[in-house]
Amino acid sequence: MIDTHAHLTHPKLAGDLPGVLARARTAGVTSCVTVGTGVADARAARDLARAHPGVVYATAGLDPSSAHAAGDRFDEALAALTGLLDEGSFVAVGEIGLDYHYELSPRPAQADQLERQLGLAERLGLPVVIHVREAHEDMIAILGAHPRSRGVIHSFTAGPREAERYLALGWMLAFNGVVTFRNAEGVREAARLVPADRLLVETDAPYLAPVPHRGGRCEPAYVTATAAALASARGEDATAVEAATTTNARGLFRL
Repeated sequence: MIDTHAHLTHPKLAGDLPGVLARARTAGVTSCVTVGTGVADARAARDLARAHPGVVYATAGLDPSSAHAAGDRFDEALAALTGLLDEGSFVAVGEIGLDYHYELSPRPAQADQLERQLGLAERLGLPVVIHVREAHEDMIAILGAHPRSRGVIHSFTAGPREAERYLALGWMLAFNGVVTFRNAEGVREAARLVPADRLLVETDAPYLAPVPHRGGRCEPAYVTATAAALASARGEDATAVEAATTTNARGLFRL
């Protein structure tokens, strides 16, 4: 299997990386996409990918938090990100997106920062990893205005209506440990709508550990629990979901 979204550079995982990767391998998770949030983190993600070829892959993007942290120097941060991506070794631009939960930056600023990075991904021919929190209407409008963009809505935790609209735009949906939570029936409803060739699985480690690990540190090995919950929600065999999501990940990120 492939964990399509983790943060292996996070302090909760970085100090135990050999163990994290060993446990993932034992669980049948052969590869992991580690997501760079901000220029320094993306550089660290790339270093991990180079140290573990074929096992770890890296992305690079200015997510809403790192874009906000750049403040008036966003143009400078974007230029640095562009230079880093131009050097290669990244499988996607991201995570990038909109976050209206914390309202770190004004919404028009977030939209502009997102669109500029979508344009960068289009120029480079790379897929995009989208972060969206409490901002689906605006995100759908922006992605609709960028028909050349492709990629995945990461950590999909909305319902069937939103799922249908993202699918209509051609995007993949990735599900994490939330799909195992008792109060997430809307997420499971959405999961049932996703065609097999548009489905991905992730952990978002070290966050959102699935049941039965909920409340503890999440790690890539736990993606198997999420895949099992997805299979149950969809009325499918777990091995079929594992095979489909692995094929989809390889295709999207060109692994």
